[in-house]
Parts: sequence; C-alpha cells; structure tokens
Amino acid sequence: MTLDQFKYIYFLGIGGIGMSALARWFGVNGYTVAGYDKTPSALTQALEAEGMVIHFTEDVDQIPAPFRENPAQTLVIYTPAVPKTHAEYIYLTEQGFVLQKRSQVLGLLAGQMKTVAIAGTHGKTTTSSMVAHILRHAGVNCAAFLGGITNNYGTNFLLNEPSDDLKSVVCVVEADEFDRSFLTLFPQLAVVTSTDADHLDIYGAHDAVLESFSKFVSQITPGGVLFMKKGLSLAEHTKADVREYALEEGDYHSSNLRIKDASFVFDLVHKAGIIADVKLTVPGFHNVENAVAAGAVALELGVPAEAIRLALNNYRGVRRRFEYVLKTDKAVLIDDYAHHPAEVMAFLSSVKALYPDRELTAIFQPHLFSRTRDFADGFAESLSIADHVLLLDIYPARELPIEGVTSDLILRNVQSKTRKQCNKAELPGVVREMKPSLLVTIGAGDIDQMLPSLKSILEDQ
Repeated sequence: MTLDQFKYIYFLGIGGIGMSALARWFGVNGYTVAGYDKTPSALTQALEAEGMVIHFTEDVDQIPAPFRENPAQTLVIYTPAVPKTHAEYIYLTEQGFVLQKRSQVLGLLAGQMKTVAIAGTHGKTTTSSMVAHILRHAGVNCAAFLGGITNNYGTNFLLNEPSDDLKSVVCVVEADEFDRSFLTLFPQLAVVTSTDADHLDIYGAHDAVLESFSKFVSQITPGGVLFMKKGLSLAEHTKADVREYALEEGDYHSSNLRIKDASFVFDLVHKAGIIADVKLTVPGFHNVENAVAAGAVALELGVPAEAIRLALNNYRGVRRRFEYVLKTDKAVLIDDYAHHPAEVMAFLSSVKALYPDRELTAIFQPHLFSRTRDFADGFAESLSIADHVLLLDIYPARELPIEGVTSDLILRNVQSKTRKQCNKAELPGVVREMKPSLLVTIGAGDIDQMLPSLKSILEDQ
C-alpha cells in the first residue's frame, strides 16, 4: 500500500494528540481530511479551523458523502481506543474501506525519511520535543510527530520543508509502546528512556512489556544507533551501536548540576567534550536526563555543541509537563501529566528540590482503574513525598469500573502529614480552606480543567 492511491483521509478518533498530528500532515499535503471524535476539544477546534469536517455523534450519515462514495480513494485511520462495536467502524469495515491504525500510517510516513524514534514508558514526549526543537532551532530540515503540544511552537506537529530527497529529512517520532504501536517503526536512531511496567491492561505482565521493547530496538536499521538509559537490558537485542546515558553516568551525562533561580543548570558531558552551562527553564531532574538524551541525538546528527546549548536554553517545554500555571512570591501552581508512580516520584522530588522551604500540596487524579489496581502501592509511596495529598476519583478513560478499585486503594497507604479524598466539585472549597503556597496538580485525565479555578483561589488568598 502507498499513500499515493488515496485522496480522502478519514479519522476515527481525530481529536487524540497523535491522531491530530497525522491529520495536520495530510491536510497540509493536499489531502481532504474529515473525522469523528467522541467529544469536542481545543484540538478538534483547531483542526476545524484548518478546514477539516469533524462530527461528534456516532453516525454513519455524518461521514461526508465524497468519502462514503469513494472507498477505493479513502483511507480510514483509527485509534485502538475506538471499540470494534462502533457503528462507523462496522460500516467502514463492511463496505471494504482500507482501515489502518495510526501507528501503521505513521510507519509509512516515517519510512520515507531519516527516522529518530523516541520510546519509553515515560519521558518520551519531553525528549522527542527537545530533539525536534534542537533540530528546528539549528536549521535542520525536520518533521516531528509528538505526543504533546509544545510551548515553543503551539503544536504537536512540525512540518518539514519540501525536499526532492526525503531521506535527507529527519523525522522525529514519539514511539508509543501502547498497543505495541512502535513496532511499525524502523528507525535509524532510537532513544529508550525507560521500560517500566505500564499498560498492563494491554500487556498483562512486565515481561511482555520488556519483550516489546526488545523487538523495537531489534528494528533499528543496520548502522543505526540506540541511545539507552543506563541500566536497561536491551543491548543484546539490537545490532545497533549502543550508547548509554543517565543523569550522572554513562557515555552522556550531566555534571556540575545546580539549581539557580528556580532553574536547573548543568554541563552536558559527552565523549568528545562538554557542553557547559545548559539552563533548563523547564525544571526537574528527569528533564535534565531527558535533555542529555536529546543532546546526544543532536550531536550524532551533526548539530554543533553551541547550537544545542542555545536551543535547550530556550526550550519552553510541553503543555502539562512541569507546566507553571502561576508563579509569584506568594503562590506557585504547577501542572504535570504524570500518571505512573515513577513519573510522580520524579516530578514531586524535583518540586521539593526547587522549593525546599515550602510545604507541598499535591492533587492527584488516578488514570485508569487497571493502572490504579496494578500500581496502588507505588502511587502511595510516590505521593508521600508531598506534605499534603488530595486524591480525586479515578479517571476511567477507555475503561469500565473494576469492582473494589477506587482511589482509596492509594489513599490508605499515603504517609503524608494530611491526606484527603474528594471529588472535583468539592476540590475548590478544600483548596481554599487549606491556603497552600505550593500546589501541584498531577494526572493524565481531565484534572487540567480545574486549573483556572485553582489559579484564581491562589491569586485571591
């Protein structure tokens, strides 16, 4: 199959962060794009503003007529989150349309370019956006498909300049292990940030997660390079040149790490020397480590050391990744997408290091019943870093409730000074009463919808 045979591109689940990036690529490249999503969002509004027809009711008749009337010229791209019982999915399948997962189509696109794939159970969105930003800042012709909205560009998709030789174009791809999607990629360069147990609703056991990552690194093309977090057990599964990185050790690492004016400043050590005084306005020990990995990739692609330093110095992060919502002398509010115990621990540890003299209040919204069940003790341990913990109800996302699985599984083992469970309606009143000076919101659900009211409370107190 080639993309040349299609004129119309229809998305089932167009509003997802990854799907919307693909939709933009097709829209920019002259295809007619339309789609369905369950609910409107800022992303779907942006796509509609770019001319795409989107509907939010499960209704075959709302698929635009030119799409329905031309199955041979219509490619349907769907997300695994769309159930097989979905009326439009059933119709499109029965009518003989070509249906492909986003990952399959992304593999087709990326295969035309020099691919840098960033994988890992956490850290991949920030690392991939850092790589893309360094390349764009340094004038390298690149495309990027990212899992979050970059603050530097206001988008999750960067379009490359037209080129007669696509192999000279670098394609930065966030390689998602969910549903084994990243196995459609055959990159020249790859980064693996972590292989912790996650998505056990899909994989069943950690061993299956590790097996999937092993398969991914085996697909790095001959002569390629794997940049691997030190300590991961992947080297024996790839023929690529393996380079290790970490916060404080490995072929690439940081040194002289210090906190200055609520920012992390460090030197990036690599085989050929040092990139001194890299300053991250997006703080966090984990983000320093991500920056080390991104710098390593950029060096391999020939980006000069000074260009890397300057790019990282003005990298402004990804929305909902250590994002400052309010920062004054009296009150700080930070939002983060963390939804795995290791991510929560990295985030809260970094906040504590930045503000050692303030008591930290954390609001956490668990994401998925299965993840809460599988990692309840880990979440409790990570959240206990905070002085005060407010726990919201579980955000179900794609799942139905599991009997006996509630936020209380986490709360009962939290060791903070105070801990409390509440719902979103109760949250503003609870926060107003607590009067926190350092407040963080954590989770991959819809907790970010509470940020305007929480910011207003902190500003008023």
